[in-house]
Amino acid sequence: MIEHNTIKSETAVLVTLVNQNQPLHKAEEYLSELAFLAETLGIETKKSFYQKLENPDTNTFVGSGKLAEIKAYAKAHQVDTIIFDDELSPRHVRNLERDLECEKEGIAIFDRSTLILEIFKYRAQTAQAKTQVELARYQYLLPRLTRMWTHLSRQRGGIGQRGAGEKEIETDRRLVRDRISLLKEKLKKIEQQDQTRRKERDKIVRVALVGYTNVGKSTLMRLLTKADVFAENKLFATVDATVRKVKWEGIPFLLTDTVGFIRKLPTTLIESFKSTLQEVVDADVLVHVVDISHPAFEEHIRVVNQTLLEIKAANKPTLLVFNKIDQHKADLQIGQNYIIYPPSLDELKESYLAKDEQNTVFISAAQNENIDELRTKLLELIAKRHFQIYPNYKRPTGWGDMPKEETADWE
Repeated sequence: MIEHNTIKSETAVLVTLVNQNQPLHKAEEYLSELAFLAETLGIETKKSFYQKLENPDTNTFVGSGKLAEIKAYAKAHQVDTIIFDDELSPRHVRNLERDLECEKEGIAIFDRSTLILEIFKYRAQTAQAKTQVELARYQYLLPRLTRMWTHLSRQRGGIGQRGAGEKEIETDRRLVRDRISLLKEKLKKIEQQDQTRRKERDKIVRVALVGYTNVGKSTLMRLLTKADVFAENKLFATVDATVRKVKWEGIPFLLTDTVGFIRKLPTTLIESFKSTLQEVVDADVLVHVVDISHPAFEEHIRVVNQTLLEIKAANKPTLLVFNKIDQHKADLQIGQNYIIYPPSLDELKESYLAKDEQNTVFISAAQNENIDELRTKLLELIAKRHFQIYPNYKRPTGWGDMPKEETADWE
């Protein structure tokens, strides 16, 4: 793995659209996240460009005037990369590279998907994750084998084996297709091995931590398991699924930390990561972790729920965990004025967020706040499933009789 401090320092400008579906405040929020993604790869954002356009221009994504503005700024400030917040078509990439004179100016065109795929490349640790990421990157970049391809090869250690100045694009395409076929076969064998291992876990309750990226899942995983799990304040700090066996009150279960979800996640990445996301699909209980201090946390919840729906893992018993309450600020209206203040735990429990009181908990994993309540509620869900698997299991004192007929939630 190439360390981040060995990557050439780069600068970038960000580009997005402003329209009815994405008003300015939303576009600014998305670009803030895009800048965070870029920062994760060591890319410094110099400027953001907003184009008022209902739909992307079919040729260059943005209009000619905005494109000229971007070109002038990039040339004047020697910008290395221009990053678009939405997915670019192969036609967009070709035309943008031509009009921005990318080869002459040494500029690369990225989109959000490319950026995410690059981060996944550097975060992947296991053979399975590395194979999945490589496959996703090849599949995404195959129709885009232009300067985007050669730039990645030159700057970041290479996704292709040919030199940076290679012009034989058709030859490259053939080599990439061969590589995709090889990776698919390799991944199929890895998945078969994983399937065998998962079958061995059928007799133990499985709990999966899910949530938007950078919400504190790994920190919570480390707290609940007392294990040395990597946690960092960066997007996609965890790419590989991490599984730990835990025992609470005599009841064993497997706790899995999974890759964080994000808006506009590349379809190829979801497809390639189905085996990793299978840990979520196979889980008996989900712990949906939310960063309540983030201003867009409600949208993050929707993104995660939609992704769970797409992978057919939405209808599972779920504990909704609002994390980072120590950093959360709320608005309070007094007369015509609003004040911002940190709400107490009791106030949060009385808020609209606690509508499902039984399956909602407010915590701060970093400050170890209200973790006992989290453990109690999670253990209730785990125990329910455990006693269904082992109806004759000796229940710990205080558990009472768990209803044996309630199995619908677990099927």
